[in-house]
Amino acid sequence: MNNIIGIRHEDKYVMERRVAITPDLAKVLIEQQGLEILVESSPKRIFSDKEFAAAGAKIVKDVRKAPVIFGVKEMPIDYFEDEKTYIFFSHTIKGQEYNMPLLKRMVEKKINLIDYEKVADDDGKRLIFFGKFAGLAGMINSLWSLGQRLMEYGIETPFLKIEQAHKYNSLEEAKKVISNVGEEIAEHGLPAELTPLTIGFTGYGNVSNGAQEIAELLPIKEISPKELLLLNKHKELSNNVLYKVIFKEWDMSVPKNASDKFELQDYYKHPEKYVGVFEQYLPHLSILMNCMYWDERYPKIITKKWVKKAFGNGTPKLTVIGDVTCDPDGSIEITHKGTEIEDPVFVYNPDDDEASMGFQGKGILVMAVDILPSELPRESSIAFSKALSKYVKPIVETDYSVSYEELALPNPIKRALILHRGNFTPDFEYMKDFIK
Repeated sequence: MNNIIGIRHEDKYVMERRVAITPDLAKVLIEQQGLEILVESSPKRIFSDKEFAAAGAKIVKDVRKAPVIFGVKEMPIDYFEDEKTYIFFSHTIKGQEYNMPLLKRMVEKKINLIDYEKVADDDGKRLIFFGKFAGLAGMINSLWSLGQRLMEYGIETPFLKIEQAHKYNSLEEAKKVISNVGEEIAEHGLPAELTPLTIGFTGYGNVSNGAQEIAELLPIKEISPKELLLLNKHKELSNNVLYKVIFKEWDMSVPKNASDKFELQDYYKHPEKYVGVFEQYLPHLSILMNCMYWDERYPKIITKKWVKKAFGNGTPKLTVIGDVTCDPDGSIEITHKGTEIEDPVFVYNPDDDEASMGFQGKGILVMAVDILPSELPRESSIAFSKALSKYVKPIVETDYSVSYEELALPNPIKRALILHRGNFTPDFEYMKDFIK
């Protein structure tokens, strides 16, 4: 029975500092559960080598000796060794083209792949995730981006006092600054040309809730999508208040057949029967926080065509898109790529269909950092590790040489086992088509 696990150094992004297993959990696993933990030395990880060593882990240059290796983001294509077990976010379940060589290599090496994204309970609810922290950091970054972008227009606002999320020592420090900005807005108001300042949120899960948690630090009032469409008709709008709108599936899509009613489960199963209507709301939004799940079966919510048309009529109200979902060429068609923490925003110019990094230029600003939770690395790692804690020992000790049916894994983990000895498990057999 195996009792050795490895924790690898994250190398996909320069600013990726998260870890799946924190020193506190490592200490419990070593002292109370009899596991041996090898930690790959890392100069940038939010928890230092010394912290892991103090917990009883062995600091090594290479953890590939371990039969079971925990990571966060994708591992290099030449990293995998035959018939070992790897746990990380593989970003392959949608057939993401950029990771298909990675998926093919894992099949060839006959590995066991457990993907955190698919760890779920009997009702399909995800149990291990960074999503809330993506929303928290995404909203902080989007408010920072708004202040910077408005300054490019010559409009000075209290949002200039907000910095990018990773610049703060803690989430609490960031929240304090944003609360102070909220107090300033409540007392002195915003420039008249920004009124009403509106923030739209697509989705209502963990990511959206995290983003809303930050927005709620401002003097904000929630209104419905229908009320948003009528907001400008109000004669007296206070500049001391911001407005937030939460968009659900039925706000963004309608049946193609006008006589049909919107049914949520039918929409999930047959999105081709629906057409997107979200663009009606865009002229009324200042910030759009895109926090929803999306794949190519569903309608896009912002198209390049709409952006081109909007700028043909002058500068639109929509100033910043916080694309937390971050699907390249996805629900936000102008998000051509995920951005890095060191270079987090770009401006999409509809005239030449080009994006320029930074805050300057004609167009709509997009914040699309691909690893937002790593801007709050300590808090996000602690929460993630806590959710993972009860599954580590069974993942490590399981005998993967037996058949899939005989695997003694907890059900949530077994549901997340995409590859078993290089073979797609029953729920993921559809992925065979991705690597043909």
